[in-house]
Amino acid sequence: MLGNPVFSCFVFYSTLLILKMYIIAIITGQLRLRRKAFANPEDAMRHGGQQFCREDASVERCRRAHLNDMENIFPFLFLGAVYSLTEPSLAIARGHFLVFFLGRVVHSVAYLFALKAPTRSLAYTIAQVPCVSMVIQILIAVASYA
Repeated sequence: MLGNPVFSCFVFYSTLLILKMYIIAIITGQLRLRRKAFANPEDAMRHGGQQFCREDASVERCRRAHLNDMENIFPFLFLGAVYSLTEPSLAIARGHFLVFFLGRVVHSVAYLFALKAPTRSLAYTIAQVPCVSMVIQILIAVASYA
C-alpha cells in the first residue's frame, strides 16, 4: 500500500495529525499537574488532596481542543484512506491533505492561545473544505457500484 504515492502522502499527513493530538494530550496533562486540577479523585489525592479534584479553565480549553481534534481528525482518517483508493491525482490529494493538516494546526493554536475570533472558526471551516471534497469524490467513485 505504501507504494501508492497518494496513500503514502495520506499516511504522512495522518501521522502528523496523530502526533499533534498526542502533543495536545501531553500539554493537557502537564497543565493538570501545574494547575493541580485533576479530573479523578485518585489523581488529586496523589498530588495533594481531594481539593485538587476540580476544573481549571486552561485545562478545560486544552481538553476541548483535544476533543475537537477527535471529532474532526478521526473522520478525516477514514475519508482520506478511502479517498486514496479512488486513484485521485497526487497533486490534488496532497493539496487536500495539506489544507486539512494546516487548518487543524491553526485551529489548535487558536484554541490553545485563545486567539481572537474568527481565527478558530475560519481554520475549522477551511479544514472542512477538503473533507467535503473527498466525500463528494468518494460518492461519485462508488455510485456506479451501489
